[in-house]
Order: sequence, then C-alpha cells, then structure tokens
Amino acid sequence: MSVSTQDRASAKPGVSTAKAGTGGLLLVLGIIFVAAALRAPFTSVGPLLKLIRDDLGLSNTQAGFITTLPLLAFALLSPFAPRLARRFGLARVLLLAMLALSAGILIRSAAGAFTFFAGTAVIGLAIAVCNVLLPGLIKGRFPARIGLMTGIYTVSMNLCAAAASGFSVPLAAEAGFGWRGTLLMWFIIAVLAVALWIPQLKSSVQSKGGQGGKASVNVWKSPLAWQVTLFMGLQSLLYYVLISWFSVILSERGMTLAQAGWILSLMQLAQLPFTFFVPLWAGRLKNQRGLVLITSVLFFTGILGIWLGSTSWMALWAVCIGIGGGFAFGLAMMFFSLRTRNVQEASELSGMAQSVGYLLAAMGPALFGLLHDATGSWNLPLALLAAAALLLFAAGMGAGRNKYVDSSRG
Repeated sequence: MSVSTQDRASAKPGVSTAKAGTGGLLLVLGIIFVAAALRAPFTSVGPLLKLIRDDLGLSNTQAGFITTLPLLAFALLSPFAPRLARRFGLARVLLLAMLALSAGILIRSAAGAFTFFAGTAVIGLAIAVCNVLLPGLIKGRFPARIGLMTGIYTVSMNLCAAAASGFSVPLAAEAGFGWRGTLLMWFIIAVLAVALWIPQLKSSVQSKGGQGGKASVNVWKSPLAWQVTLFMGLQSLLYYVLISWFSVILSERGMTLAQAGWILSLMQLAQLPFTFFVPLWAGRLKNQRGLVLITSVLFFTGILGIWLGSTSWMALWAVCIGIGGGFAFGLAMMFFSLRTRNVQEASELSGMAQSVGYLLAAMGPALFGLLHDATGSWNLPLALLAAAALLLFAAGMGAGRNKYVDSSRG
C-alpha cells in the first residue's frame, strides 16, 4: 500500500514509528480494542431506549439526557487529557481511562436511575480521555501510516458500534438478558482492552512528554482550529441525535423495536468501508473540500428522507446517513493530523475540538426530545437536523483547506 504525501510529511525526525514484531502487534491490537470499546456503550442504548425509559420512568427529555450526559463529560475533560498525558504518561492515562470505562459499565447496570446516570457519566469521562489521546498516539507512533491507522481505528470503533445497535434488542428481548444484561456485555470488550494495553506501560509510549514536541501555536486562537471544531461538533451532533432517536422514530411509525434496531445497525454498517477509506483518501488530497461536499449532501438527503419519506424507504435513508457519517467521522479524525505540525499540536487540537464540539453535540439529543415533547411531532426536530447538515458543509469547507492551525494564517 502506498503512503500518502501527507503521511510522508508527518514522518518527521525525532518521532519514532511503532516497531514491527510482537510489541508493534500488541500496540495495534490495543488500539483496535480500545477503539471498539468507545462507541458500543452508547450505540447499544438507542435501540433499548424505550425499554430503559419505561423501566426507569423517564420522560423523553430525560431519556435524551442519557446521551447528553456523556457528551457533557467529553466537553468537560477533553481539554485536560493532553495535560494528563504529559504529566503521567500517555499509556498510563489510557489504561486508567479503560479501567474507569469498565467500572462505569458495571455501575450503569447496577440498580435504578441514579446509578444508571452515574455510570453513564463515568463512561463519558473515560471515553473523553481516549477520544482525545488516540489521534495523537497514532500520529506519534505511526507517522508514516497515519491514514491507514486512522482507518483501522475508526473501522474498529464503528464495527463494534454497529454490532451493538443490531444485537441489543435480540439480546435483551429474545435471549432474555434484559436491557441491563445487554448493556453489561460491553464490559467484556473493555476488560480485553485493558489486558492488551498493560504491555504498553513498558513501551516508549509511556514516557512523559512523549507526545512528540511542543505545540507551536495556541489552537484556541486559530480560526482554522475553530472550523475544525465546528465540523467535529456538528458531525457528532448529527450522529448522537440519530443514534438516540432514530429507532424511536421508526417504532412510532409502525416498525417493531427489532426492525428499528436493525435499520440503525444498517446505518452504522454503511459507515464501515468509508471510515477506513476516507482517511486514506483524505491524506492523498491537496485539500478535503470535495469530501466535505459529498458528506453534507449524503447527510441532508438522508435526513430529508426520514422527515418526508415513507418507512418502506428507510433502509435507503439509513444508508445515506451511514455513508455520510463515515465520511464525516473519518474527516474529523484526519483533520487533527492534517491541520497540525506535530503530535502535541494534534493532541491540543483534538482536545479543543472534542471539548467544544461535544458541548455542541450534547445539546442535540435532549433538545430533540424536548422539541418532540413540546410539539408532539418529529417535524421541527428533523428540520433543525437538516439545517445542521448545511452548517456542516460551511464548517467543513473551511476545515478542509490545505493549511495548518496557525493563527497568523488560519
């Protein structure tokens, strides 16, 4: 496989590439299992949302907060993750985050509404750390294969996410695990990630300050960084709103919960090839504006179809949204590397974009549910979601420019 121009440019002196052999293989497997654990705890909730809502006695607004709460945790902790890695070592911080994720999954399924929300908050804080640090880890450890490793990372994340959506209802209802037992199953993936990450404590990833150089610019003052941040936030808003409510919309239009869950799974399966190939594609292009255009058209078409189309076409609209989501997520992850000069800048941009971006995304699911409660219809919420797809295009056209996050040139 050929290496992109951008990937070659990223391989700067003084930044080591992950070595071949057992150590390199364990690192790749560790990244795969950490990535696999980062979305399934959320995507498994959407198809079960009605069961959880009814069992815990929640309103639609409170049910929307199930997704909003971890997004707020992302926003709260993301700016601090690079500092934690510099002080305590990147591998150690990632290991502690995965241990916290495992604990959060256990707490969430323990008892009533309080422990459910408490466990959800812990899960969100743990995932925030991993979300921020993994792109910087990939840039530092695989400087000549950024696109490839970003593709592997995003595919692992989305494959497990799709499986979680598709199997949640069958496991809960048909296999008799209930929603608690089904959500508890993702503890196994988290524990495997912990086991695979322990060897990294002895590697060079562990070294303090091993983030690959100092940030040469304050990303918070860069207009380009803010465009990347807005793109990250809007694609996250679209994703988490649809993950939370798509199954509910379909079930209210006559589908069974199992059918709605599989449509949601189809949406996420449609992402998979594109979450792998888009990072490779993006790294070979002079700019990524063409990919942004494709992303926005797919999102807008799919949302319009859900809003105005019949249930017989929902699989098509789900595929449109899934492909658009694959483009959007792959681009967002690549922007952290493509728009920065070194690993530390990549981590700082990742922390900024995921903090502000997830704060924006956090408003989506609860607002979506609130608007439905207020209007008794999905029309206004879906219209605003279509508007968000248009805003994604505007932000992406700026983020896709062939520039670095330098305030003097942003």
